[in-house]
Amino acid sequence: MGKTATLNSVGIPNTFTDVIYLTDKTELPAEVKRLLRQKKLSFALLPIDQLAMARERIDLIGTVVVDSQELSASQQRVGRLIEWLENENVGVIILTDKIKLPVKSFSLTHSEKSFSMVSSVESVSIDDLWFRISLNLAYRKRGKGIMVKPAVPMHKKAKASKNKLSEQLQATEALVDNLTEQLRMAGLVQRDFLPAQLPNCAEVQWATVFLPAEWVSGDIFDVARIDEQHIGFYVADAVGHAMPAALLTIFVKQALVMRETLQNNYRIFSPADVMKNLNLRMSGQKLSGYQFATCCYCLLNIKTLQLTFARAGHPYPVLIRPGQMPEQLEVRGSLLGVFEHAEYVQSTTQLQRGDKLLLYSDGVESFIGRFDDQAGFRFNEEFCDMKDLSIREITDKLTELALNRECEPFDVDDITIVGLEVL
Repeated sequence: MGKTATLNSVGIPNTFTDVIYLTDKTELPAEVKRLLRQKKLSFALLPIDQLAMARERIDLIGTVVVDSQELSASQQRVGRLIEWLENENVGVIILTDKIKLPVKSFSLTHSEKSFSMVSSVESVSIDDLWFRISLNLAYRKRGKGIMVKPAVPMHKKAKASKNKLSEQLQATEALVDNLTEQLRMAGLVQRDFLPAQLPNCAEVQWATVFLPAEWVSGDIFDVARIDEQHIGFYVADAVGHAMPAALLTIFVKQALVMRETLQNNYRIFSPADVMKNLNLRMSGQKLSGYQFATCCYCLLNIKTLQLTFARAGHPYPVLIRPGQMPEQLEVRGSLLGVFEHAEYVQSTTQLQRGDKLLLYSDGVESFIGRFDDQAGFRFNEEFCDMKDLSIREITDKLTELALNRECEPFDVDDITIVGLEVL
């Protein structure tokens, strides 16, 4: 530990490596290398092509730091790589010239040391980077059953008497109870941001599912009537879980704008513009913690049944047409909050009577299908058996599968579904 990890012939670590630094440089920044050695973490420097070959050894990676400013790969390619790492529960820290945090310290004494990935006066705090790395590693190692080194050395801890220990336990229980109640209330507040009523009508029937993995969710959705003829709807998924991700979903909810009012008139934004504007707002906010999100936004004309959609690193919408196998509606789009000048495109499909459409977060994807390197995305047989059910029955079945799944606590993910059926 504390030095560069042993690499095999293609550059992938042979043993568990705490930090993979992804860059096209030949050396780590001096401050980063000093930090990793001081914290006695193993690390490896890799180009993007070699990390993409690590699918069979993903369990040997603790966390990944992406120096996207120094990568020659396309934004789209980097975005897909980040999606893959997040799906494998590997925390990702993204360093770009768009992330310019003020220098601050999480240590007991003030630190003036900082570093920047770009030639800018503003810089990312080295303490902030260490804070995120330590969180990612604690989550990763807990899930893998690896011992996590205590934040405070054992020999520095004061020896408490039995009475003192009892008092501490009582105080801890009270703190946990108080924190649990606060999280419960936060979950109720988050649900207040969800649509209180779905715009069901003679043409379209809606069904939704919202199941947080904890008290609060990293997912959010909306189904809103924009005018008499148009309905906008989306599912968004913030990176991670619990409170930080939940706070980001509230920002997404407020920043995603479907239309603008111009004096006595209004203009409906296209799905591509909705994604572009949301990405600009997230990038411009300079969010701490290197947070990003995925989203799929759709605009439905309930008179013509024309559906236009755009996505940002999110699972593709699934179209279920009577008498046919389900299909994914594909359109490219980068993650939100990573690249300020990312471009988003949209696609249009004509819905027909009896069609059903599903939007969902990645916590649902395993119940719908899986990606195969040779064959692409393949739908599960169990999901295909549902295709003739109504949209409400399909969402009920998917909910039942999610609730009955046996998995470790750290593998539980937020479940969010928005479905529609053309009547």
